[in-house]
Amino acid sequence: MSQTALIGILVALVVIGGIVWFLITQRRRTEALKSQYGPEYSRAVREAGSQRAAEQELLKRQERVEQLDIRPLVAEQREGFAHRWRSIQALFVDDPSGAISRADALVEEVMRVRGYPVADFDRRTADLSVYHAAVIDNYRGAREIAERHRRNAATTEDLRKAMMYYRALFQDLLEDRENAPDRAAEPVVDRRVERQIQRDAGRVADRTARAVNDGRERADQPIPRIDRNPRP
Repeated sequence: MSQTALIGILVALVVIGGIVWFLITQRRRTEALKSQYGPEYSRAVREAGSQRAAEQELLKRQERVEQLDIRPLVAEQREGFAHRWRSIQALFVDDPSGAISRADALVEEVMRVRGYPVADFDRRTADLSVYHAAVIDNYRGAREIAERHRRNAATTEDLRKAMMYYRALFQDLLEDRENAPDRAAEPVVDRRVERQIQRDAGRVADRTARAVNDGRERADQPIPRIDRNPRP
């Protein structure tokens, strides 16, 4: 075999090896992004129009968030925020609309304290998706319900769902997932709170139905209060 032919074979092997390495690297990157972002990965592909463009966007998100000064909450901050959430939850029976507004504001405050920019909602969800991808759809869903409620197009059941969505996001934000990226970003669900909110929504619906059926003013009558310490 001539020296020229040998050099040609070696060059071909190098090229083939480079292509194989590139394809393996791309596949590993895709698998890693899918694992990290979950359903958010598919959403990014739909919005970007291609897998390559979506992956570039997701990588840019991560690079941007890594430049932020994201701080974990100290114990006193966590306790303070948790206490305020319980107050918001208790407000749901008397004022579902007010409870939703306060839940949204509290989530935004937790983000701000932790170091996330909060000026733009789309930027907010993009930044959060890097380490809190499991609850991003919850955030979008809660916001969408809040918008419909402002147009008087949301039911009591919708508001109950919004409260559950906000709670899942709120609980996830209390966790320091940014410094533990290998941990699965699964939202913590408190079943006692879920049952309590369901009971609260039922009370609101019952109270409204009685007012309509009886044709009497119910606003001046005492409103049932919820048990602030629900039993398991």
